[in-house]
Amino acid sequence: MGSVKPLVRIQGEDFDTASEIARLTENRRGIGAVVTFSGLCRDEAGTLAALEIEHYPGMAEAEITRIADEALARWSLDGLTVIHRYGFIKPGENIVLVVAASAHRQAAFEAASFLMDYLKNAAPFWKKQHLVGRDGENSWVEAKATDKEALRRWQKKTK
Repeated sequence: MGSVKPLVRIQGEDFDTASEIARLTENRRGIGAVVTFSGLCRDEAGTLAALEIEHYPGMAEAEITRIADEALARWSLDGLTVIHRYGFIKPGENIVLVVAASAHRQAAFEAASFLMDYLKNAAPFWKKQHLVGRDGENSWVEAKATDKEALRRWQKKTK
């Protein structure tokens, strides 16, 4: 769908999932499926005070737009939104939102899954955990082996 352009936003402020879905689907009668993924900051069994997410402005938007364009080339989508937050994010707050809209569910599911596997592993963000009661004792978050394997499956697949 060459005329579809992804909406990619990197922002410090929170977002409203329902409003983003409404914006993407408003007056669009050909959409038969909307798949969303919203990622929240979890408290890691009470040990996490906040997650600090850093990025290079401009570079992150360009790279995520590139991968969103790849999703549009691989699947027949009628709309695509990717929002990723940066800054200090507390447990329970939104981190990321992917909304994929299509005439049929399979394309929307696969595109959303593809984008999340990419965002989890290869997007240019750096995450630092701020632990409860441990001022100055923070740690950078590394991608898990299972997340890396999830990304590899898309390198094998074609449309």
